[in-house]
Amino acid sequence: MNRLAHLPLPRLKGEVARDASLALYSWFRVGGKADLLFKPEDEADLAAFLIALPSDIPLFIIGLGSNLLVRDGGFRGAAVKLGRGFQSISVEQDYTIRAGAGAADVKVARMAAEAGIAGLAFLRGIPGTIGGALRMNGGAYGGETRDVLISARGLDRAGRVHAFDQAKMGFSYRHCAVAEDVIFTEALFQGRPGDSSAILEEMNAITEARSATQPVNTRTGGSTFRNPDGAKAWELVDRAGLRGFRIGGAEVSPLHTNFLVAHEGATAADIEALGEEIRRRVFEQSGIQLEWEIKRVGEP
Repeated sequence: MNRLAHLPLPRLKGEVARDASLALYSWFRVGGKADLLFKPEDEADLAAFLIALPSDIPLFIIGLGSNLLVRDGGFRGAAVKLGRGFQSISVEQDYTIRAGAGAADVKVARMAAEAGIAGLAFLRGIPGTIGGALRMNGGAYGGETRDVLISARGLDRAGRVHAFDQAKMGFSYRHCAVAEDVIFTEALFQGRPGDSSAILEEMNAITEARSATQPVNTRTGGSTFRNPDGAKAWELVDRAGLRGFRIGGAEVSPLHTNFLVAHEGATAADIEALGEEIRRRVFEQSGIQLEWEIKRVGEP
């Protein structure tokens, strides 16, 4: 039963949908429905929604869906997909870039490059949004979000605005310490003077490296597992003999063993079962327990 079918809401500018399919919002293209999906137009719209949403209703935020697995039973709660009002990117003084949490990392990297701002090219290698980069201290190709972040802004479940400097973010590997119920809305990044053509060349090299080593044109979910201390997840999976291993319609990518691929007919259950079987076999072979990097939400 949809708990939110008759939830009274204030007049909102953004789109509200009940029993909304989430499969199109995940790169895996699998998964069930959310009781409610809201696409706020701006921060005030999001605050109004959060104030109206009962505190006991589960809530999660959808970025680009590159690191998301929605289970087949769907999500018994509210999902939020940040709208156009959260996708702005602007160049400010002293080689800084301000970006909405819904802005794609690659677009932020490109604007910085065109403005001659170095230091943000690594964002080209992260297939997500700024909000996701903040939440997971996103990093790739020698750079991490914590290296360039000045400050971030977000709303808590009560719709209150909070500001976070770099120290308050509590960054560690693929993690930040900000409460899970905070929804990031924008960030300010510090770059340095650079040559546009050289930065664009660096970004092109990242694009070529991703295309050569990762299954970028498939239904995948990015890096499946976090790298354990002193080890690489893909090497552990490879040593366990799992390259190309399948369960149902889900497969360990033959190109990069820390990526799972959803073939035609795959279900979220196939993908999660494959991930858990990988974890079991890697632990059996190496004694190392892999931890999921992909965010899994919803019910079986």
